Amino acid sequence: MKVLLINGSPRANGNTAVALHEMEKVFAEEGIETEYIQVGNLPIRGCVACGSCGAAAKCMFDDIVNEIAPKFKECDGLVVGSPVYYASANATLVAFLDRLFCSTNFDKTMKVGASVVVARRGGLSSTFDELNKFFTIAGMPVASSQYWNSIHGERPGEAAEDAEGLQTMRTLARNISFLVKSIALGKEKYGLPEKESRVATNFVR
Repeated sequence: MKVLLINGSPRANGNTAVALHEMEKVFAEEGIETEYIQVGNLPIRGCVACGSCGAAAKCMFDDIVNEIAPKFKECDGLVVGSPVYYASANATLVAFLDRLFCSTNFDKTMKVGASVVVARRGGLSSTFDELNKFFTIAGMPVASSQYWNSIHGERPGEAAEDAEGLQTMRTLARNISFLVKSIALGKEKYGLPEKESRVATNFVR
């Protein structure tokens, strides 16, 4: 079993990294393979709603998004970490996620998702909600911890001093480990939930 850890911070060794690396230790103890990927410092453009990914099953902008897509398909869980900018996630990370989720047409049902947010003080809850919406639109169970999945720090590395935040990260990693293992067993015995044909409506008709 494998979990992808996506760092959406432009700082490779900042506080988002502290949070994700704390989780990595627990995943190793739980026998869960991880891959840590830094995207927040890359030149990732946003989605232009061209629709070409519908036929091509990949994004027309051939960058890190298409590189990560097959890893996303094969993983059992996805953890997305972001610093808070104006009470929202880093725009580079949002561009990455918009295009990753839009351009991948494989079934994401029952892949476990979790967001991790980092701030000096405020804006954590709104950013947490923003990132979780990527999972809930895709049929992905959202993993929780003992508190909202957040940690505090301003200076690089300062999050290592947030004892409660670090414990929240460790608890989250244990809960994700339990979920991916349980879902794997459930799929063996029961398979995935039955899916109905998609019904799409709008406000015009």
